[in-house]
Amino acid sequence: MKIEYLGHACFRIDDALVIDPYKDGSVPGLAPLRTSAAKVICSHGHADHSGVECVEIDPALSCDLKIEEIASWHDDQQGALRGLNTIFVITSADGSEKLVHLGDLGHFPNDEQLAAISDADYLLIPVGGFYTIDAATAVEICLAVSPKTIIPMHYRTATSGYPQIDTVDEFVRLCGEKGIGDKIKD
Repeated sequence: MKIEYLGHACFRIDDALVIDPYKDGSVPGLAPLRTSAAKVICSHGHADHSGVECVEIDPALSCDLKIEEIASWHDDQQGALRGLNTIFVITSADGSEKLVHLGDLGHFPNDEQLAAISDADYLLIPVGGFYTIDAATAVEICLAVSPKTIIPMHYRTATSGYPQIDTVDEFVRLCGEKGIGDKIKD
């Protein structure tokens, strides 16, 4: 799979699928998003994940990826604070690769959710905390899921992101301590 990071929690997969596009002005410091794809999906309706109008649907492109949706929560209080979140399990057309995009996951997954996302080739995981799981919880999920490749998302950088969320640094440090730092890709 070709995975292109477009900012915050937004990715383009195989030039065919865009996940969680952000609306203009919704993420401090990020330039407006303008891209194209065959299909766009959103983990939830918050502006930093639901900018479908920023993605031009190109009829010349096709998306043959298999997409499974898993219901989850945006917080650790069964959605009472921030509502629902959708985890996407995306499989290549030939079934050889599995990508999991956790959206704005706010809790440790239950056994059923863990079974569905385990053994991912690519795990796209929020690590910034405050609105999502924090770095420590993200590391515990990575250990439970055992992905081949970990791609952190939803964190603050020197030039973009919400001031309430952390940088990727604590997540990288904890992954190193747990012996999975070599799985991190940016």
